Amino acid sequence: MTTFWLVACLILLSAAGFALGRHRALASAGGQVRNLHSLPNYYGANVALSISVPALAVLAVWLLAQPMFIETRVASTIPSHLIPENTNIGLMMSDVRRISEGLNIAISQGIMSKSEVVFLDAETSDLRSRLGSLGIALGSDVRPEILDAARSYRSMSHDGRLMMTIVVGLLALIGFSRSYGRTDKDYRARNVVERGVMGLLIVAASLAVLTTVGIVFSMLFETVNFFGQHGWRDFFFGTTWAPNFRGDSELSMLPLLWGTLYISFIALLVAVPVGLFAAIYLSEYATATTRSFAKPLLEILAGIPTIVYGLFALLTVGPMLVKVFGRGDQGLLGLDWMSGATSVLTAGLVMGIMLIPFVSSLSDDIINAVPQSMRDGSLGLGATKSETVRQVVIPAALPGIVGAVLLAASRAIGETMIVVMGAGAIAKLSVNPLESMTTITTRIVSQLTGDTDFSSPETLVAFALGLSLFVLTLGLNILALYIVRTYREQYD
Repeated sequence: MTTFWLVACLILLSAAGFALGRHRALASAGGQVRNLHSLPNYYGANVALSISVPALAVLAVWLLAQPMFIETRVASTIPSHLIPENTNIGLMMSDVRRISEGLNIAISQGIMSKSEVVFLDAETSDLRSRLGSLGIALGSDVRPEILDAARSYRSMSHDGRLMMTIVVGLLALIGFSRSYGRTDKDYRARNVVERGVMGLLIVAASLAVLTTVGIVFSMLFETVNFFGQHGWRDFFFGTTWAPNFRGDSELSMLPLLWGTLYISFIALLVAVPVGLFAAIYLSEYATATTRSFAKPLLEILAGIPTIVYGLFALLTVGPMLVKVFGRGDQGLLGLDWMSGATSVLTAGLVMGIMLIPFVSSLSDDIINAVPQSMRDGSLGLGATKSETVRQVVIPAALPGIVGAVLLAASRAIGETMIVVMGAGAIAKLSVNPLESMTTITTRIVSQLTGDTDFSSPETLVAFALGLSLFVLTLGLNILALYIVRTYREQYD
């Protein structure tokens, strides 16, 4: 049974358990709700949760663990001499999975029977063409050992799905029988259900933390592999970024970090003043009619795809800057400062426009959350409208405004498409905003794109860059929390 139909059966069984549990509770109380310890729905929810929660939990763990277990077992059966030197076993396992998928499709469509799959010969001339007709493309000829591994993979996957269906079904039936048998008018169903829901909420809240930990560890392991092949001094303190997949690479993070911070700084110089002033106007000065159409129009900027901003930077903003700062007759000022449309200033300006709604919308909500009594008290003491905004409203809303600026900064640091199309791909240390530069995110994409060797330092450096970017954003969060707490103590 497929996972979809298994989940559908669990949902139907849970719904039936809810109805049966509710009915049994009412029957035990003679149809009188007042004789029940809990409301009837709690009894039904207890049965439904007893059916679904343990079964779905085991199903989720099974779906995560089974592929890893099967791949480990199958990979151990592949002879080591078939694995080329400096080649990841995962590349060979991808062929195993594709062949296994092709065999499953062939069986399901009646192209091959199970007995034909068992006695299938890897040397058969039409094997690749038969798999190709099913949309399964292979990178090399099928060797007998790989075909055997694919057959084992298919067989173990099939047996695993069958065992999963049996175990999940048994857990659902056991949960139904136990909860349904305990259903009685004196059973404290409300207490049990509320404890169960509390546990589910704790698990949901823990997922974000566990996901973050998993991401960090996944990058950390590959980063350790990178530093085992490349010196950490060159990575952190070098000044040249020159990857060379043939060897002798210089992989310094400093030029990329400088480009990231430089472009983000220019973007924030554009977004923070414009966004904050727009938020102050909309919340304190604009009429209800003006606010009703101005705020949605401003927030439309947040829904524009970043690739569109990138095209805007490449085709409009960049050429416009060239006309002002370009060489000779190309520039209105007759300067020789800008040779092409891609530059730090191009990407920073467009990225700042993109970040305006992030700052304005959040700042507007925070300013509106300041109690009206603080405004009335200031005005009652003789302060003007502008004095009230400057000296009362903005200081009281400052912690939230700092959070909005932090969100905009994190968004700027992680942006990729605008930088690729607006800033170029040159990694260097320069203070000239009219020169092309690049950022950490664009280099991560570049190093992981194309036919790469995932055991080489030129590829593993992407994980080191990603972990460094994570540490950078974490530091920004800590700094923002410190600022928020400092100002919050003054205005609480």
